[in-house]
Amino acid sequence: MEQAVYKKVLLKLSGETFMGKLSGGIDPDVVDALAYEIRDVVALGVQLGIVIGGGNIFRGMSESAKSMDRTTADYMGMLATVINSLALQSALEHAGVTTRVQSAIEMRAVAEPFIQRRAMRHLEKGRVVIFAAGTGNPYFTTDTAAVLRAVEIKAEIIMKATKVDGIYDSDPVKNTDAVMYEKISYTDVLTKDLKVMDATAISLCRANGLPLCVFNLQKPGNIKKVICGQTVGTIVGG
Repeated sequence: MEQAVYKKVLLKLSGETFMGKLSGGIDPDVVDALAYEIRDVVALGVQLGIVIGGGNIFRGMSESAKSMDRTTADYMGMLATVINSLALQSALEHAGVTTRVQSAIEMRAVAEPFIQRRAMRHLEKGRVVIFAAGTGNPYFTTDTAAVLRAVEIKAEIIMKATKVDGIYDSDPVKNTDAVMYEKISYTDVLTKDLKVMDATAISLCRANGLPLCVFNLQKPGNIKKVICGQTVGTIVGG
């Protein structure tokens, strides 16, 4: 029987993940498939927190937001993450996984307010906790929110889901000779400007000694493989 190497994990998903092959919005088939992968992980006894971006609905730095006040645009992006969080919660509950959404922006009709101790308690009871609305502050990305929540719940690792196999020395889509790193330090990610996460998020990982795994979500079973300690993707640490 497979054993989880990590007992408490923060999974970071991009909003674009939810689009599937659509040009925007949410593909329910993609979200449902993801929910069943998460169910398999929870069945291993893993305490799982999740942060989702909102880029499939609205991004504060997008073309459509250029004429807007940055603060307003960022708040709109945070609300987009709440929509994604509720969609994933619905899919997880349908898959038989008890789930809570906690929002950094108070909206009690649809989500709990983020309270660190309450989140910890939910996790201890085997509930998946989805952290919505970023940090609740403009000018901070959902990557930074994911690292912040990971530190707050004392996660052992943060897993960032992408469309490629890991971190490369150059864009693998544009450069077929790009080389993937199996391991790399936080400092090298910053100095090489590898665009894995924004600098604030990487610096927060480094300050707290939080390992980061960047992996390909489009390969079914990869979430479970990482959590079970298999060599998947790129590990950032040290």
